[in-house]
Amino acid sequence: MIRKCPRCGTKNRVPAAHLADAGRCGSCQEALPALAEPLEVGANEFREIVSTAKVPVLVDFWAEWCASCRMAASDVAKTAQHMSGRALVLKVNTEEHPELASEFGVRSIPNFAVLKNGAPVARLAGLVDHRQMEAWLQEAG
Repeated sequence: MIRKCPRCGTKNRVPAAHLADAGRCGSCQEALPALAEPLEVGANEFREIVSTAKVPVLVDFWAEWCASCRMAASDVAKTAQHMSGRALVLKVNTEEHPELASEFGVRSIPNFAVLKNGAPVARLAGLVDHRQMEAWLQEAG
């Protein structure tokens, strides 16, 4: 995964297993904080991240046309920020990656799944707020 340094803009390669870890920029040595925003992923990135993550992973299955998904986006972003370093938040566009939606039995969106060690530990279709998402992640952690 590529993370941009907030200070110098250098693109740093960060292994998927370390997205929840803080590090340093390879160029200016500025601190690279743990990922604190939802990460839009495709099938390959998804599989790599969930199979190597040392922390629980919240997956938001969504689509651009879905009004409820757009309403949930701010809570998903808050969850990523509040759980930075303790969990990862991924977004999977079901229109672009229907194979992932099918694999997880997604029949309606928004749909959320929490994975720990690559396996689902919680799932819910419909709107939920960031407090509920964070509680799932804390329970899985």
